Parts: sequence; structure tokens; C-alpha cells
Amino acid sequence: MRKFVLAAMIAASALMASFAASAEEYSWKAKWISKEQCKGETNTWLAFRKDVTLEKVPSSLVARIAADSKYWMWINGEMVVFEGGLKRGPAPGDSYYDKVDIAPYLHEGENQINILMWYFGRSGFSHMSSGMAAMIFDARAEGVEILSNDTWQCAVHPGFSTAHCRSTNYRLPESNVRYDANAFSADWYKGGAPKNLGRALEIGIKPGLPPFGKLVERPIPLWKDHGYHEYVSTRQSNDTLYCRLPYNCHFSPCLKVDAPAGRVISMITDHDVVTGEKCVSGEYVTKAGVQEYEHLPWMNGELLMYVVPSDVKVLEVKFHETGYNTDFAGTFSCDDPFLNDYWNKAVRTMYVNMRDTYFDCPDRERAQWWGDIVNDLNEAFYCMDRKADLLAIKGLHELADWQKEDGVLYAPIPCSNWYKELPMQILNAIGWYGAHNLWFYTDDASFVPGTYDAFHKYIHEVWELDADGLPVYRTGAWDWPDAGSHQDSHAQLHMWYYLALKAEACFAHMLGKEADAAEDEAMMKVIADKLNADYWNGTEYRTPGHTDVADDRVQALAVISGIASADKYPAIRQVLAQEFHATTYMTPYVLDALYTMGNPEMALARMKKMFPTVMKDDCSTLYEHWNYDGTCNHAWAGAGIISMVRQLAGVDALEPAYRRFKVAPQMGTVKQLSTSFVTKYGEIAVKLDRKGKRITAVITVPEGT
Repeated sequence: MRKFVLAAMIAASALMASFAASAEEYSWKAKWISKEQCKGETNTWLAFRKDVTLEKVPSSLVARIAADSKYWMWINGEMVVFEGGLKRGPAPGDSYYDKVDIAPYLHEGENQINILMWYFGRSGFSHMSSGMAAMIFDARAEGVEILSNDTWQCAVHPGFSTAHCRSTNYRLPESNVRYDANAFSADWYKGGAPKNLGRALEIGIKPGLPPFGKLVERPIPLWKDHGYHEYVSTRQSNDTLYCRLPYNCHFSPCLKVDAPAGRVISMITDHDVVTGEKCVSGEYVTKAGVQEYEHLPWMNGELLMYVVPSDVKVLEVKFHETGYNTDFAGTFSCDDPFLNDYWNKAVRTMYVNMRDTYFDCPDRERAQWWGDIVNDLNEAFYCMDRKADLLAIKGLHELADWQKEDGVLYAPIPCSNWYKELPMQILNAIGWYGAHNLWFYTDDASFVPGTYDAFHKYIHEVWELDADGLPVYRTGAWDWPDAGSHQDSHAQLHMWYYLALKAEACFAHMLGKEADAAEDEAMMKVIADKLNADYWNGTEYRTPGHTDVADDRVQALAVISGIASADKYPAIRQVLAQEFHATTYMTPYVLDALYTMGNPEMALARMKKMFPTVMKDDCSTLYEHWNYDGTCNHAWAGAGIISMVRQLAGVDALEPAYRRFKVAPQMGTVKQLSTSFVTKYGEIAVKLDRKGKRITAVITVPEGT
């Protein structure tokens, strides 16, 4: 047994503030409002104005605001919300609403509230359109009521239209936006002309009814504003100004030009077309003279290109970065430059895939695929603060609340143009690495009561068992266990189902559903016994009749599920030394298995063999698949950082949220390592120095752990 010299430093930390949605039902007095001329066309923008006279400003005045689809709000000319609203919906047909305290922006006397609303007008892989452009605003305090109704002003904003360059692909609800500076006063929200936008139209639909449905409080914080920044570098080539960003991020391009009227400036990123799919871009039509413009719909990429007519003089360009409101709270460094580089790229990829939902990529789809999300939520424990967990909790509620009547769960959701079940990804989502780990590593079980019945129905009513007690193979609407070849799909499925039962048994005990837990545990024993009797052939696990090479994914799942006993490890180790079929999605589970079997050198060797093929030097993020295939910002490829903390550094939880935790390093070829991350109780930090078989560890242990 290795001996450790431990120097413990005790660090106190306040608990993280909770952003969880309130369970209260709000009684709305406001009305949904729009404009008579607005017929709900795709890519419609509405301008709202409300003049308010206050004798006294209350200490707090919380406005509840919902819109299909997004909004920007100014009060007395000051920006209050930059891109409010969440893509619809928490359940089919329902909508989210924001809560914003507007009291700090008000003063005694005359006040002006202005809202610019963007109606997508189409559905996508992350949004279900209501079919109607409208907004509702409800702010009440003692002696004050500001309610949306026909006393508000409203106009269809004629400056916005669809860009001529190209349309986005069907997965994205967003359109490419053109803005014509000649069509409307640029300072309308600052009290400038036109002062009368015309009367708003009350829709006459009570909150809670179609097409907007139930209004659910936004369960995640408003976006974090990272500010306005200069580009890292700019260079001109013919009519194009190439502007380099510091990293792949969500941003709004800004410009200041001196131009004649009617010139078109295009704004295109290096992610404009991804894997042949058209993504977001924008256009600006100049007015005469010196002018400034910020393109409000966010883009992402490492390079922004302004295509500028020759008679337009560019005076200034910059970018406005926004993103999910979490802080980078984890660190990792060691004496291996490859691991350091991989960590940095993984963390950046993680953050660029967080906004309305976790999504698979920020350019082509922006969709909540659950194979991606399981990896993402586990990565987030070690690189973000705990506000990141709210995004995963939101996702699990949506997964449950979008369940079909027949019990099928599917992804991506929210969505109204895709209904395909991916059985193994769904089992993973509701299973040990998905829902279970989200609870275990955060100690937040708030989602469990509201999702248990849906997940139980899926496991026990959608899935059938054969005469041997094994789950009958389900292709679902899309038979996709993993990308790549040499798959032993039936064996994979049995093990994912086993892990789903394992998670449900845990939650059943938590909720006092002991009969459910007993059933799950009995089913697990039957599955494990059958796999060990008929699928283990003495050298590997394989489905009887499967004639292809051994599937490394199956061997890994057998180890990490606990189905494989330790006496089988030597044979499994031989398979994992030879077979490399797991994708970027599944490789983290193979790494977990290698560390579980006590083989850190093999785990590090696999990382160094495979992950360099998703890490281009000129790219701050990771590719979707090996050999630079797919999108170049897919967070599931960063899930190797999980084992870098839990097993390489050896810092893993023994009780929820690390209330009790172990430090049991498996450093392999690494000699020096330091890592830190934030838990519910505060920061854990570990510094390791290995000399021969002796490891010196300096550990920061939060108070209460």
C-alpha cells in the first residue's frame, strides 16, 4: 500500500446561492400583447414602449416577462436585459418567463420602458414556436402596477428582416438577420423619435392557455455579460476585414463606420457553414454618415469576417461576449503539457455549449442531445461553479415533461420537428452517469420527485424483457448506440439498461418506494447473472452470435457497472489494449474502466493516442469525432477531464457533494499535479508531488466536509 504524507489546509466557504425556480404559482394580471399588423411571420421584430409615472420608487419591483421568443429591455435608456427569454418550452406548448428586479433602473417622475422582441416564427431542435408573436409583462409592488395591455405602444420594427446571404438549416429556429439603419430611429429606446409607436394589441388569451401555455419560472440565471472587447487581431484582404477572437465564444459583432446610405455589410464567422449545414450570419444596411451597430443575435466562432463595400470607411470594430452565467471555477495543471492543453480546450468547449440548454454544438444545431449532456454535466462538476448544475436539472425536467403518451422519452427537446428516440442515450441520461451523478455530485435531489414517475414508466413500461430477463433490443426511432464500427449493440444495451435500473433503485430508496427498489435490484441480479453466464466467454463479453471483433465499449460498461468481477480484469485489460473503437462520446467510459481496474498508464496512453486527433493547434475547442471530423466544438469530446480529477488525481466523492471524499491518486506517468474545483461546501484543492512510490499531497478540505 502506498503511503501518503498529507498536509491539510481547512478552507471555509459560504454555500452557493440557489437559483432554483420557485414552486409558487403566480397569478398574472397582465395581458399578452402584440401588434395588429403582426401576422406571426418568421423573423419578426416588435418594438414596445411604456411610459410610467412614479411618485415613489419601491425598494424592489420584480417584473415577470415572457415572450416568444427573445427580448432586449431598456429603462430610461439604460440596458437592463441583454437577450432575455428562453427558447420554448418546459413542456410541449408551455413557456418560460423571466424575473427581473427593475427598481434600480427607475426614478421618481417620468420613466420609459422599452422592449425589443424577436419572434423566431419557426421551430427547431431547441425551440417550439407558439405560432404567435407576443409578449407579457407583469410588475407589481405596493402602490405600483406596470402591466402589459393596450396602454402600451407597439410597432413592427421595420429595420429588421431576413438576411439575403443564406437561410439557416432546419435545426435552428433562428433566422439570419438583416438590419436596415434607414428604416427606423436607431435611438428609439433612448426616448428618441418615433415617440408614438402606435397602440399595442391585447391578444385576449389568458396566461396558462394555448398557444403560450403554462408559464414556468426560468430555472437558470440570466446571461452573463462579459463586456465589449477589441479583437485579438484584424487584417484586411480586398473587401473583407478578418477579426480574430481570443477563443470560441458567444458574441455579438459590433462596428462603427462612415458610409453612404444603402451599403450592405455582411458579418460571417468561420462557423458559417458546418458539415455542409448553414449556420447563423448577419447583414447591416448603412444609413448616411457616421453610425454604430451591434448585431444582437449571438454568433460563435474564432474568426469574424466583415465584408465591407469599398466606399465604406471602417472606424472601429469590436465584439460583445455573453454566455451562460457561471464562473470558470476549476483548475488543472501537471507536468504533462498534453494533459494541460486538453484540459484548457475541454473547458472552453464546455462553456461554448451552454446557454438555453446544454447543446451538442453552438453552430449547426444548438440541440440538447442527451449523449452529449451526460458527459457535459459530469465535466461541469470540475470546471464550472455550481450554477452550471441548474442547466442539467432544467434538462432532466424537460426530458420527463416531454415524454410521449406511450412512455417514450426522446431528444433533443424542446423541439417540435424531431421525435426520434435514441434508446441507449436515454438510458444513459436517466441512469447512473446521468441523473444519478447529477444528484450525487451536487447533493441536489430537487429534480427527483418530479421526474421519477416518467423515468420509471420508460424503464418498466416501454422496455420489455425476454424469457431470460434481459431487455428486448429496442432500435427506437434511431438505432444509434454510438458512432463508429465494430459495435456489439445488444451487449451495450443490456449494460445501459442495468445502469438505468441501478440509478432508479437509488432514487426509489430516496423516495421511500422500497417495492420499486427491490424490483430494480432483482432485475439487476438477473441481468448480471445472465451476462456473466452467457455473454462472458472467458476472454471478453460478447453477445452470443456476434462475430465481429470484441467491442471495447462493452468491456468498459461491464467494468464500470460492476457486472464484471475483478477476476475478469486481466482478460478485459487485454481487450482494451488492442481495441480502440469507442468514439469521443464513449471513450470517457473506457478511461473510467481502465482506472477502475488500476491501469492509469493504459488510460493515459489511450488519451494520448486518441485525443490529439480532436485537438487542432489553431482551435480553442475540441472536434466532435476523431480525425477532425464533424463540428469543431463538441463538448462530449472533453469528458476525459472527468477521470483526470476523479482518478488521475484520485479526488472522488464518497458521499453526495463531496461531504466525505477520498484522495487516492493513480498518477501513472505524471509526477506533479494540482487541481481544484468548487463543491456545495466550498473549494477542494489538491496538489500532488510523486517521487518514486511516495506521493506528497497538500489538500484543501472545505469546512463541513
